[in-house]
Amino acid sequence: VQLVESGGGLVQPGGSLRLSCAASGFTFTSFTMNWYRQAPGKKRELVARITSAGGSTNYADSVKGRFTISRDNAKKMVYLQINSLKPEDTAVYYCNPLMTTYWGKGTLVTVSS
Repeated sequence: VQLVESGGGLVQPGGSLRLSCAASGFTFTSFTMNWYRQAPGKKRELVARITSAGGSTNYADSVKGRFTISRDNAKKMVYLQINSLKPEDTAVYYCNPLMTTYWGKGTLVTVSS
């Protein structure tokens, strides 16, 4: 199993980023996919979830209206569009298939002026 997150970077408050996660080594289309984040000194938290066919999504209250999760099953990719970024969004972002211990190395998002 391999999960490779990308798309992070340094962005000013109010900016946007699109994170990507490339998945391989498991039956991607069978899994609900999560995006988690872990800020420095804090526990990893779930920010968004999308069902296997993409028909349903859920978001943490802290990101509702700003983050959008999507997936492309043909490409085995899951995405996280993050808008109106705030300094408190600074974290390493990870994708994860639901109910598994599969994790990538994450991608760092830093929101700072």
